[in-house]
Amino acid sequence: MRSTGKSDAWSRSEFYVPENPDYTIFDSARDSVRFALHCLEPCGNHWRAKSSFVDVDGVPQTWHDFGTLEGPGWASNAVGGALELYRFGKFVGDKSLMETALNLLRHVLECGFVREDGFIIPYRETTTSKFVLNFKHNNDWFCPGSIARVGYQMLLFADELTDDALAKLLTEQAIWCATWLAQHVQRLPNGWFPRRVTPTGEPYPYAAESLSPDPIFDCSGDGIQTLQLWVELALRGLIGTYGTIAEVVKAFVDAGGFFGSVNHDTYDRHENVAYALAFRTLLKASSLLDDPSIRDFAYNVCLRGLDRFKMTEDKNGVATKGLLFMEESWNTAYLWENAEASCAFLDAFADTGDEEFLRDALTILRAAAKHHYGDKGFLTEGVDWDNVVGSQHHIGGAQFGAIRYTEPLLNNLHIVEPTLNYLERWATKRTLADGRTEFYDHEGNLLATLKPTGAAEP
Repeated sequence: MRSTGKSDAWSRSEFYVPENPDYTIFDSARDSVRFALHCLEPCGNHWRAKSSFVDVDGVPQTWHDFGTLEGPGWASNAVGGALELYRFGKFVGDKSLMETALNLLRHVLECGFVREDGFIIPYRETTTSKFVLNFKHNNDWFCPGSIARVGYQMLLFADELTDDALAKLLTEQAIWCATWLAQHVQRLPNGWFPRRVTPTGEPYPYAAESLSPDPIFDCSGDGIQTLQLWVELALRGLIGTYGTIAEVVKAFVDAGGFFGSVNHDTYDRHENVAYALAFRTLLKASSLLDDPSIRDFAYNVCLRGLDRFKMTEDKNGVATKGLLFMEESWNTAYLWENAEASCAFLDAFADTGDEEFLRDALTILRAAAKHHYGDKGFLTEGVDWDNVVGSQHHIGGAQFGAIRYTEPLLNNLHIVEPTLNYLERWATKRTLADGRTEFYDHEGNLLATLKPTGAAEP
């Protein structure tokens, strides 16, 4: 380790967690990739996740709603997971990993999830091969923002590819997805998107589990993901609906933000990942619309809104410092949301150069790295420091602790995105005499060493 003098200044933050030189954020990402690969299975000429909900050993938990589902939807995340596997393989020079990721992507593109009209079916049951619209295994409703997220992930995947034909296909599919949503999903009187809609796009004002009213039907952060897709397409010159985007942004800002649960099975008006997604989307929207007031809102309301979720101490003997709890009504520190928050802080650092944001982004990744378990690389879905889900679902049956299950392509894997964003853009690189490359963080910690071929050192 080499000293830069920054550690002392950074450590004055109550939220700050230092790097562990013996198990770095790169080690953590690599183990998450290893576990995700363990949870894939052949499907014809492709790969698919054998389950969207597995235990420490990768065994499907069929008692859970997610346990017999796979596909590109919110919990399964096949396109987003494939993207992160592909990027990691590219970073370390592992062509076999990149090909596995492409075959996971092709599973979505070629096995019936993508309809001719542009709609993307989120799930398929592993037991029956039946396609379903939601995690409750029925076709009564779906969350349109989660479909938009798949389109957004396709755009990001297209950016990584050297295969022009596949990149074009992904871009076109993203446009078709956005078009279907624009033509079918009816915006509400407050100008925002309904959290759930019927198969044809009409508002579905009920909860996921029953026909009781959804208390955040008209203010869920799920809608941010539709806006995110539209903004990304517009920035690339692929759609021209600037007026509609401006209307939706205005509705969001005028309301003070819509930050209700993005996760489909919780019902809080303030969820951490909604703030993170909103910041990332509005920062780009401010550039698209050339409106600095949107940027101000993104920083002052959305990004600063994450402060309320920061955990500044280890709770009940559990390593929670440096993580964000999800929401007041379900205060577990779930890890895909933490990864998205890390991405948001990195976006802020890229925009401003303010190292406060970089410190928070790295802190989250370092805190998450403490929660790998077993010998296969498993990263828990969440750290339940308040015994919300019950000790029977914790590692070792502890009263307070990490949950012994995860979503292999989401909660387990999403930390790869911010980790690679940092390593590729901001880590200091040093080439050794033997051709290996070392990567150091801003505090001088050695994070990774890659061989000349790009393959990671064991």
